[in-house]
Order: sequence, then C-alpha cells, then structure tokens
Amino acid sequence: MATPMSALTFTYHLLYSQLFLRPAYPTASFAGQTVIVTGSNTGLGFEAARHIVLLGASKVILAVRTVSKGEAAAAKILESTKATKTKVEVWPLDLSNYDSIKAFAERAGKLDRLDAVLQNAGILSNQFKMLEEDEAHITVNVVGAVLLGLLVLPKLRQSAKDFGTTGRLSFVGSDSMHIAPLKEAKVPGPLFDALREKEGVDMGSRYPVSKLLLFYAVREIAARSPATPESNVVINVMTPGLCKSDIFREDMPWLLSKILSLLSRTTEQGGIAMVDAVRPDLETSAHGAFLWDCRVAT
Repeated sequence: MATPMSALTFTYHLLYSQLFLRPAYPTASFAGQTVIVTGSNTGLGFEAARHIVLLGASKVILAVRTVSKGEAAAAKILESTKATKTKVEVWPLDLSNYDSIKAFAERAGKLDRLDAVLQNAGILSNQFKMLEEDEAHITVNVVGAVLLGLLVLPKLRQSAKDFGTTGRLSFVGSDSMHIAPLKEAKVPGPLFDALREKEGVDMGSRYPVSKLLLFYAVREIAARSPATPESNVVINVMTPGLCKSDIFREDMPWLLSKILSLLSRTTEQGGIAMVDAVRPDLETSAHGAFLWDCRVAT
C-alpha cells in the first residue's frame, strides 16, 4: 500500500488497527543468527532486541548513538533474559553522521555472519535543523537509513549464501506516510533542494514526509535486488503502529497527547511487530512491501 489516503480513510484504518488488532508473539527461532537493531537502547528498539535475544539469537548488536546508554540497555536485556554476556554487543552508530555510518558498516562487514538488520533509529522533531547537508529528518530518517541499508546488504547476501538462510533488512516506517502532503514535490527543481528550505516549512508534516521518501527509496532498492536464490535477502518497510515511544520526546498539545495515550499500543507490542518484520521464516511476499499489523498492506 503506497497510494495516498484521504484523511477519513486513514483515520478509519488507524482506529481499526489500534483498537482491534494486536501483534502476536513471535515464535520463529533465531538460533545461530546475528542481528543488528539500530536505536535499541530504549523504547521499541530495546523491546525488539530483547525479544530477539529471547528467541535464541547467538548475537544481537545494539547500534546506538550513545554507548553508555547502550551498555545500560544491554545490562537490562541480559538481566531480563538470563542470556550470557556474549549474546549482546553495543556498537556506536550515529545516523546523522555519514562517516559514523560507513565505519559501522565496515565493522559489520567483518562479522562471521549477519542475518538481519532492523533499522529502527529515527527522529521526530518540530524544530528545523540541518545535519550533514539536509534537514535533520531527511538526513537521519531517509539518507542515513538508506546509506546503512545499502552498505550492509552485501554482507547479508553473503551470509544468506554461506549459511543457506534468508537475510532480512527491515526499515521502520510509519503508516502516517499515507497522508504525507509532500508539498515540496510541487516546487520546481530538485526535491531535496526544496526540502532544505526553512522558509515556509511545515515541520508538523516533515516526519511523515520523511517516512514516505524512505518507503519510495526502499521499494526501489528491493526492486533492484529481488529476493532470489542469488541474493536471498528480503527487504521491507514496516510500521509498529502508534506506540508509547521515546520518539515523542518534544512537547505536544495536551489534548493530542491524551488521545495518543489512549490509542497507543504498549512499547512491547510495538517491539513484537518489529521482530515479526525480520523473523527467520519471513515470506518472500514481504519483499519490497509495507508491513502493517504484521502483514503485507494492500
């Protein structure tokens, strides 16, 4: 599902999803596998990483911007899962810094194997800020995420070939992309030039716009890297739904915060949905797709 929705249709789908559907606990074993989860020191990423440890992964790498926070998260995961220390590692990764992304990917390329990468890290802000050469949402949620995905894809392919498995590369998107206005597309000239302009920008729509652009980019990558026996990596975009999450760090209107609180899934439920997008038995029908409520959205 990639076509724009009317506000009414989107609201119906959102309410139905949030009020009546819940992700089922994953059961597929990750035994012997190595998985990277970005933005995993807190919130949804933390819960996803914890569940992957519980499902028997040999190694789960917490890719975080602040190593000390990652170490604290790792300690909590080890305590709650009773896993051995060798099961969880903490690596530095800053998606707002392209050199950091390249260094991380180079290190990942030296792993004995890499079976799945769950790209959860992202930002949501009402402040206009430039990072690298683009507005922060575009740098982190789009360019940084895509750059990391492209750089780890060869390692995922090689591991799938070496171990007779299916690699998985999942990007956390948002159902809000269906109502992203993307007014900048109507401005003459390159789209990214328009997205860099501060004057007249609607920061309230920038997060869904960034997730729409991410979906377009990932769908193109998937089309150029079909899930065949030669590449054998399933690439998708997923949404955990509206969840209680640390991404909502900035102040928002009181009424809106109350509505979101009533509709939101728990952080654990969101993490479970994220695990589903990289489970070892993921169907190839998920390749290039948008996953909503743990199924391909149509």
